[in-house]
Amino acid sequence: MNNIKKIALAAALVCSAGSALAQEINPSWYVSGAAVWMDTDKSFGVDKNGWGGAVRVGKPVHQYFDIQIGASHARANTDHNGDFWQTLYGVDALLMLSRQTIRPYLLFGIGGEHDHVSRPFPVGLRKDTSWYYQGGVGLQATINDRWSFQADARWVRGNPDGGKFNGIDKSLTKYVTFGFNYALQPPPAPPAPPAPVAEQPAPTPAPTEAPPPPPPPPARFEKVTLSATELFAFDSAKLSMPQPKLDEIANTLAQNPSLTDITITGYTDRIGSSKYNHKLSLRRANAVRDYLISKGIDGSRLKAVGRGEENPVAECHQKKRKELIACLAPNRRVEVEQITIEKRVE
Repeated sequence: MNNIKKIALAAALVCSAGSALAQEINPSWYVSGAAVWMDTDKSFGVDKNGWGGAVRVGKPVHQYFDIQIGASHARANTDHNGDFWQTLYGVDALLMLSRQTIRPYLLFGIGGEHDHVSRPFPVGLRKDTSWYYQGGVGLQATINDRWSFQADARWVRGNPDGGKFNGIDKSLTKYVTFGFNYALQPPPAPPAPPAPVAEQPAPTPAPTEAPPPPPPPPARFEKVTLSATELFAFDSAKLSMPQPKLDEIANTLAQNPSLTDITITGYTDRIGSSKYNHKLSLRRANAVRDYLISKGIDGSRLKAVGRGEENPVAECHQKKRKELIACLAPNRRVEVEQITIEKRVE
């Protein structure tokens, strides 16, 4: 029960870390090297703490999970001038509590454990291979797009052969690890904005003996693009007030009841996960739709769509949060298709 309380307390401390820049998940495999500090179960006759190392490979497999596979080895002195080795090889599941620059996690693992005790006569050499399970808490912190820091505390419950180790058949070894992860591939680049399509000039009609006077150019309704900065606070789907541009759109719709099938499309920038951004863009589109309905527009004429971070109009690589948010501002937008204040094209 004490160990469970320690794990819960450590998780609470890790989760209280300051907020940092949101980032997308890099799906690449990564390699991890770490130093290991070991506090061994005293049932093995260990009177000092030990040190060692660990090598693992890992991969994000879900928004909330990383998998890591690898091995660690640590050594400590025993009483009577002997020594103790412990080697672990297994697989760990990391429950990621965040996908931000600082990412706390809970750790669960299972695998094989090799214990090796060498002590002077008459005890001699004792060794055994058994299985173990473990739990722990830790965090990862992004350094750049390929390097990150990782540290954690682990509680390893082993099941050695009691006949070989003074009758003990269960052991509890505590580990603290700290090291670095290196992604084998960089994060995927954001899609390039679509190339503008050149407008083709209309064909010139053949001259006639008495050409009729040309008709006045028809009125044309164009797509309206509204900056999310004008509509919402950052990372919010609540409309700021007042909204004179939305009032103009509502007035135009009221004066033109023949305009139907109006599509309101929300977009976000690439900060945050794709799933979260898609939901945020849909909520923003629905907020604009609900505002127009509140102004008397029939909801059957309006459709809300969320596109998340698709179709970006700006590509940015700034490292600082303020500069990155400012550069990506054009990507945070709401588009209302098939409607604008009427402009006659000459």
